[in-house]
Amino acid sequence: MSAPTTVSTNGRAWAIRLNRAVYWMSRHWLLVVLFFIGVWVGLPWLAPLFMALGWTQAGNAIHLLYTVQCHQMPQRSFFIFGNKAMYGLNEIQAVWQDSNDPLILRQFIGNPDMGWKVAWSDRMVYMYTSIIFWGAFYWPFRKRIRSLPWWGLALFLLPMGLDGTTHMISDLIGGIGGGFRYNNEWLAALTNNAFPDTFYAGDALGSFNSWMRLLTGILFGLGVVWFAFPLLHQEFSRTARQIESKFKKANLVL
Repeated sequence: MSAPTTVSTNGRAWAIRLNRAVYWMSRHWLLVVLFFIGVWVGLPWLAPLFMALGWTQAGNAIHLLYTVQCHQMPQRSFFIFGNKAMYGLNEIQAVWQDSNDPLILRQFIGNPDMGWKVAWSDRMVYMYTSIIFWGAFYWPFRKRIRSLPWWGLALFLLPMGLDGTTHMISDLIGGIGGGFRYNNEWLAALTNNAFPDTFYAGDALGSFNSWMRLLTGILFGLGVVWFAFPLLHQEFSRTARQIESKFKKANLVL
């Protein structure tokens, strides 16, 4: 006759544990979110490390995992353990294949002389790393910041949308290394060639294209955090208060 009481007691104990876990999550949600984003951002950087250590299967597995997330073009990606952080298209073609086919170019993951490619592009690095940065910056001001309206988020995402779309159109019309976003002759004309040729052409660090990916990535992260994090904070705070009230009525300690 004691079985129902035992089941009820066990069920109540599990409910208390579950509520405490949800309460902990509600109080530390930002830490959890940034941790998982950090893991997702960090894994692509392990690929070149694994390749340098000779763990090719592990490195290739990470590249395969992120292949659905990014185009992985080597001329738009970081390299580590080599001579340069980024390489131009002609440098990639010289050691890989003299091809403008993105499906062929993306297969190049580096070599011992040039270093090894990070498993996703610089744009992806900027986008998701900026979420971690702005998320950490948001926390001290969480009680003062209200969520952006949807149109405000759209404004922050618009620069990246324009930059990415014009790159895509350029690659479709002129091919990799031949479109209007590769040499940026239109920008050279607008600025009367005020900057070095390396600023206008290509995708390497310091180029116009590189700067645009950095700036639009930072705006992307700021917009996402400003829109989503206040909403998350509001909902998790409400959940925490509900659990606190429930435990107080039951004379339980969280």
